[in-house]
Amino acid sequence: MTRILVLYYSSYGHVRALAEAEAEGARSIACTSVDIRRIPETVPEAVRQAAGYIDDDTPVATPSDLAAYDGIIFGTPTRFGMMAGQMKQFLDQAGGLWAQNALVGKVAAVFASTGSQHGGHEATLLSTHIPLMHFGMLIAGLPYTFAGQTAADAIIGGAPYGAGTIAGADGSLQPTATDLAGARFQGRHVAELAYRLTADLPVREVA
Repeated sequence: MTRILVLYYSSYGHVRALAEAEAEGARSIACTSVDIRRIPETVPEAVRQAAGYIDDDTPVATPSDLAAYDGIIFGTPTRFGMMAGQMKQFLDQAGGLWAQNALVGKVAAVFASTGSQHGGHEATLLSTHIPLMHFGMLIAGLPYTFAGQTAADAIIGGAPYGAGTIAGADGSLQPTATDLAGARFQGRHVAELAYRLTADLPVREVA
């Protein structure tokens, strides 16, 4: 079985909705098992309640869990044009995996939720790729074979760098059907790539 992890942090539910769509897409590839896990919360409970953060009973991941998967899809909200601090702190704790080359050659992808179309959506996707490349992971984006990302008749999240949604400044917008379709497409894309990479095929060297 090819193992895929959808790993996310979500404050208001937009990223969680995309994570579920990513997992649905990944599960469409035969011989693939998919887990959904969330990043541990670092915000005090009183602050969470005051800010209206969602309750989330999704199991929490630890950095050491990542080594068991063939592909990992990371989801984060945008915070001032970058990944959320919770995601960064989690990745910062994965130094042991980096030292052991435990993530080298695994497929990685990123999806994001951002308050506005020009509020750092693409910057978040791209900058989140950076630590994943330091781990030696292989980055999968959202190819233009998903034609929905070129739609101009609505506010559409996502980019060639990954799936996404635009939540609005007050978070009132929910992922559109196109956003969710993009996430499913990306999940399937990652699972397919990971399946191909983990197939038991011999490496042929040039004589």
